Amino acid sequence: MITTVLAFLLTLGILVVIHEYGHYRVAVACGVKVLRFSVGFGQVIWRRQSSPDATEFVVCALPLGGYVRMLDEREAPVAPGQLSQAFNRKTLWQRAAIVSAGPLANLALAVLLYAAAHWIGVQEPKALIGPPAAGSVAERAGLRAGQWVQAIDHGTGEWQELRSLTDLRWEVTQAALRGERLRLQVSEGDGRGARSVDLDLSGIEAREVDTALTQRIGLGSPWREPVLGQVQAGSAGAAAGLQRGDRVLSIDGQAVADAQQVVEKVRGNLRGGQVSAQAWLVEREGRTLVLNVTPQVVTEKGQTFARVGVEPGRAPVMLTVQHGVFEGLQQGVVRTWEVSVLTVKMLGRMLIGEASLKNLSGPLTIADYAGQSVTKGLAYYLGFLALVSVSLGVLNLLPLPMLDGGHLMYYIFEGVTGRPVPDLWLARLQRGGIAVLLMMMSVALFNDVARLLGLH
Repeated sequence: MITTVLAFLLTLGILVVIHEYGHYRVAVACGVKVLRFSVGFGQVIWRRQSSPDATEFVVCALPLGGYVRMLDEREAPVAPGQLSQAFNRKTLWQRAAIVSAGPLANLALAVLLYAAAHWIGVQEPKALIGPPAAGSVAERAGLRAGQWVQAIDHGTGEWQELRSLTDLRWEVTQAALRGERLRLQVSEGDGRGARSVDLDLSGIEAREVDTALTQRIGLGSPWREPVLGQVQAGSAGAAAGLQRGDRVLSIDGQAVADAQQVVEKVRGNLRGGQVSAQAWLVEREGRTLVLNVTPQVVTEKGQTFARVGVEPGRAPVMLTVQHGVFEGLQQGVVRTWEVSVLTVKMLGRMLIGEASLKNLSGPLTIADYAGQSVTKGLAYYLGFLALVSVSLGVLNLLPLPMLDGGHLMYYIFEGVTGRPVPDLWLARLQRGGIAVLLMMMSVALFNDVARLLGLH
């Protein structure tokens, strides 16, 4: 819990400081006097000001955002000698540059964070696919557990090498949201028998990026060899004679190709609160044995399920995915652009009802993911931080009053008409913008709570 909170505060602190520093740096470069640079809102808990006429830097008690307060005649009277330093006296292009600098700083930060994550390198599962879900697109295409997806073609005739299962998931998810057809270069796990497979994602209704979408596609979990690990003393598996190193070939006559299938067949044995004996065909030191295994019925955290008490398989085959300096930077640019485009598309689809509002996440989900990424290592946390930075940059560029994008819309109006937006309309648009933002925040918070309660 403490790790999650600290990771969340660190994430917000970094992103807010970079966003506001973008505004601050460009404002200073344009000759605008910056009165205050604040991280957070509410009561000031730390303050620094080198001189009475310098910018005041503060940290406030509520760390959910920040702001840069500039000299502006619309907010308070300005001394005649300082009029040239007022924000409202600057040219249209200077004001637009100052406003857009915050979101652009977040996008630039994302590029560097993604690049740094690629430079450090991360452990990711090899693109060996687990058993496709029944009725999924992957199953209909003829894909099988243990196959290695080596490359992908988006219909251009050019094969793009896949470094890991993470790359495969990312490419397939984007294609599903676009309703595309893909070609996969597939071989057996050892690289033999390479062939191409068509994956038709045009018929998938991708309203939200979640486990249900992954199930419909059928390329979710990595392949795990069905070789048993530790057998718990006193468990149903130990009573049946299962041993560490046993390879599970079939259960009740149904072939097993992946460790996840072992779990599914055991848990699927529970019907009406009762379990029955299962015939496990295992290979042990070159011999095949048939063992009768009767799972135990256990209840944990309010859920009842069947359990054998063995590790159902080996860990997935892992690879270190790492890039050089220039390649990592290039990947940072590409990933930032792809995530930005995907974010805009999903927001647009939510607006017209083609995507679910469940895709919106709030501070609780961000805090949870921040804590998880920190425990996995620096590269994972940097990747997570980059993702949130992209989201913050794109969100702030939306044409909504109260956001930077809303102010840019005002400046576009001013540039086209030659006059600023009337004060009456500014007030109305501000109230509307507040209402929209409050609605989005409420939906995001509701989704957070629903996820924590297991309702999503």
